[in-house]
Amino acid sequence: MTATLVREPATSPPTGFSRLMRAEWTKIRSVRSTVWSLVLLVAVTWGSTALFVGLGAANWDHTDRADQAKILADPTGMILGSGSLLGQLTMCVLGALVITTEYSSGTIVGSLLAVPQRRSMLAAKAVVFGLLTLLVGVMVSFGSFFIGEALFAHIAPVSLGDPGVFRAVVGGGLYLAMVGLFAMAIGAVVRHTAAAIAGVIGFVLVLAPMAQMLPGSLGKHVHAYLPTEAGRTIAQVVPAPGDLLTPWQGFGVFTLWTAVLLALATVLIERRDA
Repeated sequence: MTATLVREPATSPPTGFSRLMRAEWTKIRSVRSTVWSLVLLVAVTWGSTALFVGLGAANWDHTDRADQAKILADPTGMILGSGSLLGQLTMCVLGALVITTEYSSGTIVGSLLAVPQRRSMLAAKAVVFGLLTLLVGVMVSFGSFFIGEALFAHIAPVSLGDPGVFRAVVGGGLYLAMVGLFAMAIGAVVRHTAAAIAGVIGFVLVLAPMAQMLPGSLGKHVHAYLPTEAGRTIAQVVPAPGDLLTPWQGFGVFTLWTAVLLALATVLIERRDA
């Protein structure tokens, strides 16, 4: 009898979405700008919370009565807003860098050669980056709350058990994570670091004051539906005077803005050269 050798067919390693996520996680955590940006986010957010809330508490007796009433109506929103005002700018830069650095360094070519399905690569990057920023954002938001709570306790004591407070604190983390994804989406569309950062900061700092200059209800509605202006309502316990959206409605508007930009980035990454 003659023995017949049967050769097992070679199998290729799995290339599922989880594998793409592991690859994107390796890329994100191996870049120094990611680590330093997250450290800066924590330092700036907690530092500005301590500074602004501390100054507000120290100068409370000299604060205008109308401003006092506004703060007392929602001390949690004041605490979280004091930190996120500058912290969100760090997240804007990080979100833009996480995609534009691949284009500026040329490593995007290798990424696209390794993953011909470009939309899958972009989706994996968005998921990994979104989960990372959500984790860090929630941690930063809770830290800001506890710092502000301690500094403001003798004026307006608040706790996580108060109605709406826990949702607002978690919402502060959701807001920071969505800012990062929003910036990443703009970076994926324009593909240039400086242009992406300028575009995101323009949305955050320039468009909102300009919208308020529009006459009548037009200005109010445009301002209310701008991405970051709508999104920041999720970190408020009590709606501010003139708010047109509830916290979850506002966050939904911000999410829709981000989803549309990510969809546009997905279309463009399929059509354009690296």
